[in-house]
Amino acid sequence: MMKTSQKKSPEDIASHFLSEAKKAGAQSADVLIAVGMSTNVDVRNGALELAERSEGIDLGLRVFIGKKQAIVSGSDGRSDTITAMAERAVAMAREAPDDPYCGLADPEQFAKDWDLSAYDLYDPSDEPEADYLQEEACKMEAAALVCKGIEHTSDASASYSKSNVFLATSNGFSGGYERTSRGLSCVAIAGTGLGMERDYDYDSRIYGADLRPAEDIGARAAERALSRLNPEKPRSGLFPVLFDERVAYSLIGHLINAVNGASIARGSSWLRDHLYQSVLPASLSLHEDPTRSRVSASRPFDGEGLPKRARDIVKDGVLQGWTLDLSSARKLGMTSTGNAARSASSRPGPQVGNVALVGGTKTREELLSDMGTGLLVTSMIGSTINSNTGDYSRGAAGHWVENGQIVSAVSECTIAGNLKDMLLRMIAANDAQPHLSKRVPSVLIEGMQIAGK
Repeated sequence: MMKTSQKKSPEDIASHFLSEAKKAGAQSADVLIAVGMSTNVDVRNGALELAERSEGIDLGLRVFIGKKQAIVSGSDGRSDTITAMAERAVAMAREAPDDPYCGLADPEQFAKDWDLSAYDLYDPSDEPEADYLQEEACKMEAAALVCKGIEHTSDASASYSKSNVFLATSNGFSGGYERTSRGLSCVAIAGTGLGMERDYDYDSRIYGADLRPAEDIGARAAERALSRLNPEKPRSGLFPVLFDERVAYSLIGHLINAVNGASIARGSSWLRDHLYQSVLPASLSLHEDPTRSRVSASRPFDGEGLPKRARDIVKDGVLQGWTLDLSSARKLGMTSTGNAARSASSRPGPQVGNVALVGGTKTREELLSDMGTGLLVTSMIGSTINSNTGDYSRGAAGHWVENGQIVSAVSECTIAGNLKDMLLRMIAANDAQPHLSKRVPSVLIEGMQIAGK
């Protein structure tokens, strides 16, 4: 178990860090503190397999001397350790190479006067006991095993965690927030011997009261595993591919990575020349909203203390801008979008939080009907993505569709194309799950290359 300071609040620890950094010779500094605990319980065959609880504190100090910076991190909030870390950070910064784009935000850029209650990130109810988590895990497993054809589960897990994140800078920013998380997950195994197949279901929420019933998750995992029995290789050729809602975010994730300001500044993005150009069909938009209530990735400020605001990444198909932190914005001569993310041991980098692909009007079943003959993808393995050209190739499994109807399970195939073309041909359904931080519905893409038999 990591050492923690029981006497000092995150605010006290941060203030001590900044004071010691200044004494050691830092011209400016910031401190990130993350205090957390988690409990996880796994069961198998109705018996407890794992009960795990952890508590700890992560401390990160970043110091600046001119255009040099250095970061140190640790997990001990005692006074002598804080002093030693500050001295070490300053010594490292003096030897670091110049970085003309590093530095804190100007005070007028900082987030101010946020209302944490509007974000609703913390469930005030009592922490669940380990016995309760075990009972929930057993309910999931039992619901899976009662399904004919399911002999085993490889995982049935229930978890709880809470964290307190606090950020402070030497030029005036100070703020934090608490967050809780409850999770249930189950992996069911169907079939026997070499014919075994597995699939999963899960739910994760800020409030325990919002979780789906454990029995529903176990039954759904079993249903999915059974549907994968006796897979075949699909035909090779050009066919429409429908990405199930569970895997559709992977496509949008490639777009999000391509508009990351760090990639743009390096010139290593296949969308580097596409600002204010069409990257999606005109019917679709990609929206980021870090202010959504009761959603895990919501927060009032980013990893550099800048306010988080809603923005359009893509509007009516047209790319509106890059995802930027302070450093990448300075490199590109732009303004940060408030998307800095960091850990205690790393410098900030651009990252999106809550995103939603909006504009789809058809149901998943209607897209299945429209596709006629093709592949429904429910799981993916491996990835070969050329970050400069957008060439795309991934292993896939799922179901073969004939005349708009699922006819068999498929596996051991590869789907390929080019992301620039694929995204422009995308047809979105309307089945995105509203509680997820990444709300992306099932999407259909015509004319993808399938390599099977």
